[in-house]
Amino acid sequence: MTVPLTADAHEYGLVGDGTADDRPALQKLVDALGDATAADGRPRTVRVPAGRYVVRDRPVLWRSGVSLIGAGRGATCFVLCNPGAPTRPVPLAWFTTAQHGAGRDNHIADVTFAHFEIDGSRVETEEYEVLAKGLGLQYVLRGRFTDLYIHDTAATGFGCDFLQDTVVEGVLAERCGRQDPGEEMGGAGIGIGVGGWGPVERTAVTDCTANGNGTNGIFLELQQDDWVPPRGIRVTACHTEGNRYGISDWGADGLLVTGCTMLGNHVAGFDVSAQGTTSVGGRGGIVTGCVIDGNVGDGIALGNTPGPYAFRGNRVSNNGRYGYWQHNLAGGDQEPATDIVLESNDVHDNALDGIRVDAPLHEPAIFGNRIRGNGRRAAPWARGSGEGVHCGPLSLTDENADWLPGGHRGKKLTIGDPNTEDTAEGAGVVTAEGAGGVTAEDRGVVTAEDGTAVTTVLTAVVTDNTATELTLAPARPGAETAWPDGTPAPGAAYRLPDRPAPRTGLTAAAAVAHPYVHGNRVRDDGHPRTQTHALWIAHEATWTGGRVSGNDFSGNASAATRFDSAPSGGRWRDNDG
Repeated sequence: MTVPLTADAHEYGLVGDGTADDRPALQKLVDALGDATAADGRPRTVRVPAGRYVVRDRPVLWRSGVSLIGAGRGATCFVLCNPGAPTRPVPLAWFTTAQHGAGRDNHIADVTFAHFEIDGSRVETEEYEVLAKGLGLQYVLRGRFTDLYIHDTAATGFGCDFLQDTVVEGVLAERCGRQDPGEEMGGAGIGIGVGGWGPVERTAVTDCTANGNGTNGIFLELQQDDWVPPRGIRVTACHTEGNRYGISDWGADGLLVTGCTMLGNHVAGFDVSAQGTTSVGGRGGIVTGCVIDGNVGDGIALGNTPGPYAFRGNRVSNNGRYGYWQHNLAGGDQEPATDIVLESNDVHDNALDGIRVDAPLHEPAIFGNRIRGNGRRAAPWARGSGEGVHCGPLSLTDENADWLPGGHRGKKLTIGDPNTEDTAEGAGVVTAEGAGGVTAEDRGVVTAEDGTAVTTVLTAVVTDNTATELTLAPARPGAETAWPDGTPAPGAAYRLPDRPAPRTGLTAAAAVAHPYVHGNRVRDDGHPRTQTHALWIAHEATWTGGRVSGNDFSGNASAATRFDSAPSGGRWRDNDG
């Protein structure tokens, strides 16, 4: 075979008709170009014209120095499928440590993957398989991945690890991880394992979008717990929406996240924790200039890190629980996080506390923030049924309701279970007598063959509400409905729990030592006011030393402060309110 520097795929046997298996021809071409590159040191390129190229039952083993360039998203599409190998993952291209001995001295170098689509919707493995990716390369040097559309893969879409002097740009990953229930490794839109090259990995992820993926939109994960968390990784101008987590730092050092949007993610917009395979949280990171808004759970969730970590100039708003949550998961680092910085952030309209500390902090600095109008989950319990109640794929409407707008944000909506009673303090459960005349089936009750009633209880999470309509989160990332078992019938009985209290700007519910809290504006100018206090030190907390000065704590619903545990020592002065 004559081996040019640039090869047209059609001239080397690829068909692209959406039916023929193009994998054997592509593998033969990649091997030929790889051998030529190894012989003369000159990288080669495969150019793939528009078409749908089937890769069936086996992935393509990639070679160093071979690039793959298509005609554009939607024009050149690689269709992955495994009808003859139901236990085998089929990424488009792979080269891994476990399968192929990839390493620092056996790596992929000088490659570009650009301008094509990967459709993973036809790969179905008998059990979840972490390697059922779109791309699965390890140890890449001087790589460039640009203008790729990867969607509907069984596991992670872009799943390439140990990237040195490599750029990932303009990658769109949608609905990847569709076989991941949310508890398995991988399952992300863009997942990058780190640490293989040593203490510095020069990797840039920029202008990428990750939407509706099974676990993370974008994550960085340390792959061995005895490796040094690497520096040098940047995530810039990316958008993550509707994933389980937006962007996660599970083991990098000094991760820079700049100018990103993290919207509508189910657990948290930005996460640092021990969720990764090595249970090592990130440290030394800086998150700046980001919009972290409308996530179903928390805006920022930080834990299992020794620190430091800094959040500067971000908008953290409209999230379904806390704006910022300091916590530790079991199995990870439990030591106090040192030098956590929250500076000049706009933290507003979150459902519960603006900032919540449930894990120890040492010398945190919280200054110059505007923490306002949080505690939006202020509506009392509610119930309804009968005429005027109807559900859509992502909504429930009660035409007879008059709810506080935003007042049910983050609550769990329950439909069915008609045999429990409402309490003003609790969940607001519908009784059989209070069902408003609808049938048992409408209330989620069906009759078994022996005539006994069987209750079907349906639940969903409220992301926001108007006076008469609840907006609901999808049942899982990438889903189009909150009701995987079918939309409830008109008139179905529903209930919403009561509002929790207190709901504050800043809550300390753990040990806080030597804090610096200065120049913050922690108040509520809304109508009605829903942020009950500016600062609450809960009974389980200790607050020792430090400085609290120059803050505006006035204008909250109940009081400026609430000390269930008195602070010890330190300097408190010039705080309004």
